[in-house]
Amino acid sequence: MKDKLQALVSNKAADYLEIRIEESAVTSLRFRGPILEAVNTSLQYGGCIRALVNGGWGFITFNDVNDLEKKVAQAIHQAKLVGAAGADSKLAPVPVVEDVVHVPFLEDPRQVSLAEKVELFDSYNDIILSYGKQIVSSSINYFDKYSKIYFANSEGTYILQHKLDLAGNIAAMASDGSTTQMGRVGFGSSIDFGVARNLDAKVREACGKAINLLAAPSVRGGEYTVIVDPDLAGIFAHEAFGHLSESDFVYENPQLQAVMKLGTKFGGDFLNIYDSGLTAGARGYLKYDDEGVATEKTDLIKEGVLVGRLHTRETAAKMGERPTGNARALDYSFAPICRMRTTCIAPGEASLEDMLAGVKLGLYAKGSYGGETNGEMFTFSADEGYMIRDGKLAELVRDVNLTGNVFTTLGNIDMVGKDFTTRESAGGCGKGGQVPLPTSEWAPHMRIQNVLIGGK
Repeated sequence: MKDKLQALVSNKAADYLEIRIEESAVTSLRFRGPILEAVNTSLQYGGCIRALVNGGWGFITFNDVNDLEKKVAQAIHQAKLVGAAGADSKLAPVPVVEDVVHVPFLEDPRQVSLAEKVELFDSYNDIILSYGKQIVSSSINYFDKYSKIYFANSEGTYILQHKLDLAGNIAAMASDGSTTQMGRVGFGSSIDFGVARNLDAKVREACGKAINLLAAPSVRGGEYTVIVDPDLAGIFAHEAFGHLSESDFVYENPQLQAVMKLGTKFGGDFLNIYDSGLTAGARGYLKYDDEGVATEKTDLIKEGVLVGRLHTRETAAKMGERPTGNARALDYSFAPICRMRTTCIAPGEASLEDMLAGVKLGLYAKGSYGGETNGEMFTFSADEGYMIRDGKLAELVRDVNLTGNVFTTLGNIDMVGKDFTTRESAGGCGKGGQVPLPTSEWAPHMRIQNVLIGGK
């Protein structure tokens, strides 16, 4: 494969040429209530070619490796047409790499039979459906995908990466006839099927949470001091701030360029946010991105100051900055674009007790039930909440929605916890029609002043 790909990308008719070929084996299963709805195994094979000529890109995908010379010519022809129309794309220089990357397995899911996987998740389903009469249904989804990805470009880089992406979600639904609530357990890994094992206690806890939320009152809307748990803090880092750090958004938006100016002070000296591809075990882990660039830990906010952003080779060239290894594609049918990997709020020095102290009336928001962003504005729904009264956790509340401006919110963070937590779950990030791309969000607890809470 190496000799063949290197010969193909040596075509001198393009300023730059790359080929990516992927071979993947996928297993998935799904329970809905007592029914095992689906069990699937599949093999996926395909590739893509990108050519750059006079500033224009050409892009071809294929599932058959025959006549690749013809497909290279087609990609170059497309690039010439785009370049002639006035495109001005270029690439920042990066080191030439030759490497083979293997998965450092703790437990390889390929060594676990399909029957054993079904039996394991069936046991979790039994826990949910036998928990109590208020539990009315369940939902379980699991998948694993093992891939071999070949990459070669005209600069001399050749990389073979073996990758694993594994994740699942286990949900219990409770109802009292008028209201339905949910408790969930998520997991994910890039090295270990073991994260799917020994979840019995967490599944029972999810069932109990769903039932307890039925009786909980809706939170009273207003402005509160809010403590967010590591799950919700990580989602904030990814959704509200991380996407604004993807440099294609910045480059295409002059207004955002003015706001996201490097050197701008956004938060306290204790606030540090970064994005990393080096987090082995995380779903956001990758040694090289889909342009063959080595990943790294990229500081975004350091001691409250904006110090960096995420780049592909093209955005780095356009903005006169350095590539960071953030060019990612969902699979071979897409060209890579600027995407996050594992986005983190670094640990601070506060304990949860420190954060609670002095809060006369506030809210503790846990977990993420979803949300949306629109530029600088965000709205997130927490899985559950607890009122804080006189420095202590009080009654459970539900329907907790947090709304605000990301930059105002960054400035209102006044404490960051020391309990840094690794968070992995199913699902993934969506952008440019490429969803779900595996990413991770890790964070500690965080306290934020003057948060607008929508509720009753």
